[in-house]
Amino acid sequence: MDARSFSLLLLTSIQCLPCISGLDFLSPGSSLSVEHSSDVLYSPDGTFTCGFYQVSPNSSVFSIWFSNSSEKTVVWSANPLHPVYTWGSKLMLNSDGSMVLSDHSGQIVWTNNVRSSAAHQARLLDSGNLVVKGKGGSILWESFASPTDTLLPRQSINATMKLVSANRALVPGHYSFHFDDQYLVSLFDDEKDLSFIYWPNPSRTIWEKLRTPFNSSTSGALDTLGHFLASDNATFTAADWGPGILRRLTLDSDGNLRLYSLDKVQRTWSVTWMAFPQLCKVRGLCGRNGICVYTPVPACVCAPGYQVVDPSDRSKGCSPKFNITCDAQKVRFVELPNTDFLGYDLGAHRFVSLRTCKNICLSDCNCVGFAYWRGYGDCYPKSTLLGGVTLINLGSTGTMYIKIPKGIQVSMSSIPHSQPLGPKYRANCSAANRYFIAHFTDERKTGQNESKYVYLYGFSSAIFLAELIFVVLGWFILRREGRQLRGVWPAEVGYEMITNHFRRYTYTELVTSTRRFQDELGRGTSGIVYKGVLKDKREVAVKKLADVNQGEEEFQHELNVIGRIYHMHLVRVWGFCSDDPHRILVSEFVENGSLDKMLFGGGSSHVLLEWKQRFSIALGVAKGLAYLHHECSEWVIHCDMKPENILLDENLEPKIADFGLAKLLNRGGSNMSVSRIRGTRGYLAPEWVSSLPITAKVDVYSFGVVLLELLKGARVSDLDKNEDEEVEMVLKRMVRMLMEMLELDVSEQSFLADFVDTRLNGHFNNLQARTMMKLAISCLQEDRSRRPTMENVVQMLASVDE
Repeated sequence: MDARSFSLLLLTSIQCLPCISGLDFLSPGSSLSVEHSSDVLYSPDGTFTCGFYQVSPNSSVFSIWFSNSSEKTVVWSANPLHPVYTWGSKLMLNSDGSMVLSDHSGQIVWTNNVRSSAAHQARLLDSGNLVVKGKGGSILWESFASPTDTLLPRQSINATMKLVSANRALVPGHYSFHFDDQYLVSLFDDEKDLSFIYWPNPSRTIWEKLRTPFNSSTSGALDTLGHFLASDNATFTAADWGPGILRRLTLDSDGNLRLYSLDKVQRTWSVTWMAFPQLCKVRGLCGRNGICVYTPVPACVCAPGYQVVDPSDRSKGCSPKFNITCDAQKVRFVELPNTDFLGYDLGAHRFVSLRTCKNICLSDCNCVGFAYWRGYGDCYPKSTLLGGVTLINLGSTGTMYIKIPKGIQVSMSSIPHSQPLGPKYRANCSAANRYFIAHFTDERKTGQNESKYVYLYGFSSAIFLAELIFVVLGWFILRREGRQLRGVWPAEVGYEMITNHFRRYTYTELVTSTRRFQDELGRGTSGIVYKGVLKDKREVAVKKLADVNQGEEEFQHELNVIGRIYHMHLVRVWGFCSDDPHRILVSEFVENGSLDKMLFGGGSSHVLLEWKQRFSIALGVAKGLAYLHHECSEWVIHCDMKPENILLDENLEPKIADFGLAKLLNRGGSNMSVSRIRGTRGYLAPEWVSSLPITAKVDVYSFGVVLLELLKGARVSDLDKNEDEEVEMVLKRMVRMLMEMLELDVSEQSFLADFVDTRLNGHFNNLQARTMMKLAISCLQEDRSRRPTMENVVQMLASVDE
């Protein structure tokens, strides 16, 4: 054997080493565990790998990914909405052909729903298809039949299937790719309260789309050469069309459908076709009332008079700073040149003047603005501002006129404009309305004529020098003050704005902001909370944590996990202080304090919570806990759910406080031994005292107590006059009584009126009250397996929400 042949053999052997450690197939009774990296399935040619993919240090999703790309590229996932813990979880193939994914507690997270007496094995094919085969070679189940965000060559899509966009943590988004009710394969934006098609262009006729509707069969597939063809005549081809190339068709998180090809040498992906070369044409990219501009990369900005809903996710759009009125004398229009909001026209008026178009919008209370095309006289009044885009190329858009109250002042800096040929936009921190440069997959490439090069290079050099001085100066300032930025959102690709998002504070800063910890807001088992005002005039709640024994590195890791969690019903955590021996948490200040003060009439509160507010609080808290338990990439159990940890903002919307502190305060967790009971008497689940493992069901139990207290308007511990009886016994007796009353009661009104807070004088929703009572009983079951999950609770409450 010559040297060249030996080298080739050695290289081939090295490349196959990963395949040796994996499995070729899974036989009935065998399983893949999350702890062992070797517990994976490989396709025979090594192209694909199937196993547990880590979406965070503590959670994993059972997935299929490309083996040879530089980074793991996931093409299918079984449980993206319900990651399992990275300890004790496993996937098992049973003898009946069912594949069952269970978490560390044994709870089933996902199953393929197969029941057969002829199961033989589970195998990952060279196509990337995970199949369960019967003894005769028949396929009992396949992953190709339930795609996630990616379509592979030879994988077809039909009327019952769809692709759903997903982010890097594999969490599904609001974009989808599937057949519509005319059997046309389309891209959809599925918002909270509306769903619409944005590809192909819905304004075009069926003939302009070159599609064939209402076919007897619906199917579409990407072949191995890079050509996609659907039954409705939808077709496109990869720019590198030809054999021997690994490809994937993926619906990305930004709503653009892209065809990717893998460079086998560089092991990187390149886009060879996309639905939208101009990404701003993706409707819903910047959410409701948001506008997409090019700076020169795609960016999101709010329409004048609107403010961003969630700075960490601009796709959620913007909310108005005003309440619009129907009185035409009290409103005016703001002109947005070269801007349009795609779709949602109240009508189409041709050959009309600008004045006539304004009057049409003024006369309709549902009109929030209108698009007008000068030179054509085309007028399009809008009912919703969605799909906003600002372009400068002639004929691409008209002029948008936004309806706002006359008292609202609009600065020129808030008027959106695109500059695709100019230098990258630099955020003006003094402007009231900042641009947000999104991390989109593709950026528009543009060129300029040679006469501009000298000016461009000179200008760029000056900008670079100014930025260099700014960066060096900022570095010295940050180094001197010992600040460490944590979790800031980027203002544009490659830049981090110096903001006050999650970061580390010094103890001196917090002493100053709290006036030496003078204004105490409250105290509990986790520590004392003080009110503070930061340098940027932001009011915050500063909590001195008690009984924290972690080391510096572990403490900072857990706090960074908390800092990444964001939900409208969770208190926003701004940062922390870890100057030994001080352990302090800095979070947003919530105006109306804790629920117990309003609900039980404690403190200085004289506000009576009406029924609508109580139900809204119950639903909001349920949504917050469901997010922590099921949607958050880092699995969080609260462990101390009670009215004192539910804060109410200025609109009496609930926000859960103290989430994520279970580890910091040694309260134990699902995979840890509990050194001692943590929580509050009356809200503790039975497993705290019975030495059972602590799971998310302890929060469900506590939430059940909170539901009863929202109904009754009093603490459960105060409902019994017998001071010698423990609160646990009072709770058990109350649950038994309510169960009997619900079973025997025929007339809902009399029974509910006796139980619900008498201060409401009978003004409550019977169906909602009865649903809350039934949920409370289910949540308070001693057997935790009989308690619902918080997802189930949200569904039940939402089903009776007005």
